Amino acid sequence: MPAYALGHFRSSVPHADVVAYVERIQDTLDPFGGRFVVHGGEPDVREGAWEGDLVLIEFPDLERAREWYDSPAYQELIPLRTPHVVGDVLLAAGVGPGYHPSAKAEAIRAAMDG
Repeated sequence: MPAYALGHFRSSVPHADVVAYVERIQDTLDPFGGRFVVHGGEPDVREGAWEGDLVLIEFPDLERAREWYDSPAYQELIPLRTPHVVGDVLLAAGVGPGYHPSAKAEAIRAAMDG
């Protein structure tokens, strides 16, 4: 089941460290099968408000995503980004083939009844 690293970066200051981070990140993803799905750009906001940039990286599974994030190669890059870019980063499991949202509805219903 695929998994994703999602970054919501609300503000950033152009800096040489950020350029180095962006130039080097792909080399940290490759050993774990990571690939960019979304890398910034202007989102088409349909509901609510959005500020900042969205980054979405796909991995073969959550274990590989965690291994990437915890890898020495990526941990070395984090200090290049964090002083200059404010945001949140999370890892999340995707859904597998055949997923149907009715299963989630049932879980919500059970929680409401419980």
